Amino acid sequence: MKLDPIVVSLLDTDLYKFNMDQVIFHKHTDLCGQYYFKCRNANIVFTPEMAEEINAQIDFLCSLRFRKTELDYLRSIRFIKNDYVEFLRLWHPIRDYVTVSLSPEGELSVVVDGPLFSAMQFEIYLLEIINEVYFRMAYDYDTLLRSAEERLEQKIADFNSGKYTFKFAEFGCRRRLSRAWEDVVVRRLAQETTNCVGTSNVYLAMKYHLTPIGTYAHEFVQMYQGIDSIPLAYTNHYAMRDWYNEYDGDNGTALTDTITTDLFLMDFNRSMVNNYSGVRHDSGDPYEWGEKMIAHYKKYGVDPKTKLLLFSDSLDFDRAQKLYDYFCEKTKVSFGIGTFCSNDTSAEALNIVIKLQYVNGRPVAKLSDAPGKAMCRDAEYLEYLKRSVDFRLKREK
Repeated sequence: MKLDPIVVSLLDTDLYKFNMDQVIFHKHTDLCGQYYFKCRNANIVFTPEMAEEINAQIDFLCSLRFRKTELDYLRSIRFIKNDYVEFLRLWHPIRDYVTVSLSPEGELSVVVDGPLFSAMQFEIYLLEIINEVYFRMAYDYDTLLRSAEERLEQKIADFNSGKYTFKFAEFGCRRRLSRAWEDVVVRRLAQETTNCVGTSNVYLAMKYHLTPIGTYAHEFVQMYQGIDSIPLAYTNHYAMRDWYNEYDGDNGTALTDTITTDLFLMDFNRSMVNNYSGVRHDSGDPYEWGEKMIAHYKKYGVDPKTKLLLFSDSLDFDRAQKLYDYFCEKTKVSFGIGTFCSNDTSAEALNIVIKLQYVNGRPVAKLSDAPGKAMCRDAEYLEYLKRSVDFRLKREK
């Protein structure tokens, strides 16, 4: 079974990939990174035919270049700088950086290894490819599509009836059913409701004249663990400082949980509170986290209603509504909803990730606020990182 090309534009990725890459291009071109794929679902089997198709799709991906219209669109985003866009005119995905293999038991292995400014760009493209290959080849795609259409119809009806009253952005690139289906979802949610404020997918934002939404991901903070001169427990400080220096206070929603929110708050001082427009939740209890952030703003005399809480952890629409009802009188609230927008079907969605695991040969890790989300290939390093975080928390509390 040969599929049509899955990624046909290099803009078909999350905005935060360009945001992070611009900082790396300006400040950290000496860093090299290794990314590893993981499927968190149990008993998922990839076939040799799937692996062959994934490799063919990666071959096609690496033939792509940015088109002039796409570069012009990136230039139109207020915080994307011209010298970075000129770099992207020259850049393209390099096939040698990606290795795909399959175990006899059907466990898929994908490794990306190269200069960080280039290796990091593969993540979303590869997840889009892997997910679509799997669902087209493991299921009857038309049956899945019919169930997705029924569920989308219900979501739109629920927004228009007033059952759902919150604003949200579509964050569904990485785990979408297919490129074609994400296109339908974004178009219909944007055109048939007043609740969808944008999408993380830069290509679809350009196509439908929507706001591209995103700041940075865990890998941005993780990469500072690979820089010799930076103490592990202070990586949030250096990451936020570089981000602020790059964007002058624009493009400022801080991700709190890379090495726990409690440690993040030690570096989210009065200056950073004022510099960043809000914070994003991606693990742990969202209600506890929200109250903790509101208390932190009040500690510095900042009205929480002037700041944004952005929730993005495995949200469906009912969970988002409950969070909105709880917090909407206390602060600004918005949501990034991914899988339940782009891959809500009769089949269980894949929980797949590609995570940064080494920088310049040194292990790096995400701790998060939920232990099950930690991912590190070096158990000894993970324990060392935990001890470093605990030591600072105890010393400075």
